[in-house]
Amino acid sequence: MPLVQVRLPQRQRSYEIVIGPDLLSKLGRLSRTVLGSQSRRVALISNTAVFERYGRRTLQSLRAANFKTSPWLMPDGEQHKSLRSLGYALEFLAESGLERGDAVIALGGGVVGDLAGFAAATYLRGIAFVQVPTTLLAQIDAAIGGKTGVNLPAGKNLVGAFHQPHLVVIDTATLQTLPQRELTSGWSEAVKQGAVGSRKLFEQTCRFLQSGGGTDLSLRTIKKRPRTDVRATDLDEVIAAHCRFKASIVTRDEREDIDRTDHKSRRILNFGHTTAHALERLTRYRRFRHGEAVGLGMLVAGEISKNLGMLAPGELESLREAVRLCGPLPRASDLAIETIIRAMRLDKKSVGGVTRWILLERIGRACIVDGKEIDKPTLRSSLRTGLQPLYW
Repeated sequence: MPLVQVRLPQRQRSYEIVIGPDLLSKLGRLSRTVLGSQSRRVALISNTAVFERYGRRTLQSLRAANFKTSPWLMPDGEQHKSLRSLGYALEFLAESGLERGDAVIALGGGVVGDLAGFAAATYLRGIAFVQVPTTLLAQIDAAIGGKTGVNLPAGKNLVGAFHQPHLVVIDTATLQTLPQRELTSGWSEAVKQGAVGSRKLFEQTCRFLQSGGGTDLSLRTIKKRPRTDVRATDLDEVIAAHCRFKASIVTRDEREDIDRTDHKSRRILNFGHTTAHALERLTRYRRFRHGEAVGLGMLVAGEISKNLGMLAPGELESLREAVRLCGPLPRASDLAIETIIRAMRLDKKSVGGVTRWILLERIGRACIVDGKEIDKPTLRSSLRTGLQPLYW
């Protein structure tokens, strides 16, 4: 069972990521170990779809560890990651009688984790928080690093806080029930992390996807594979490798230092996100899963990198092939280029009103570029080309 340490400068905020199948049944014991005997109550925040599959087992595990547990279910979908939902969640925490020594547990994907984490960060000025991500994207990215928040009509994640979890429990068996689009979304984020951080991680991810393992994670299929098959042996390790990469970034740059512009900055994880957030906002968070929008955003950023003479055409083709391996992406070519550009101006990564782009020098090496260095014709051309459909 892989175990990843997130070691932060303040030791009391460091935590572990536990990875393996069927960990929901051990959640109570694992949570009790990190929360201590003083924690009496936990609020379990989830959504209906996830809770129907995993709620009963989760509640049984927590109650077996002597936690008084109350569930609160939010609506499913990015559009519900809002101040309104946050208000309902905070009211629930108060009504449940949670005290400073108690905790919030998030059971679900990135939307649930972001909202539950922000509620934990703000209720009683901050209480303990445990992440139990059930989607691939959340397991390798969103649940790690302490970013929490909600959206505003003006843009995504504009209100939030850094609030590190006390523990992250990744039950890889939950991936068996994910629809294909959620897998595509998660693998797109995996490609992003390899593209900006490590050619080795990029190639490991691509090998797993080329094996077909990324599109068929059913336990029945995995158990029938010989142990030499990458799908039988490597899923936990691929996820662990991505967790180790994310942990290494968070350890070096916990709060995304605005003055840090080197390739080890946490900001490099925003590769593909400038376009992605604009696409999500323009379609009211209904057309794209987040990772799907990031997949398209990476292709745009790759085109810009090539057009600026930074990225070799062969490297861009490797990126395009990796995104293609993740699965079909929703159409974006019908959105007006000028409208997308206007939406980008609200990007939260802007400094002095100028967008900071994350671009590539090569696979595994990202850089931060001032938007002033990208002229309008280059941006328009890159958007037009990058948002054209990929063919399978």
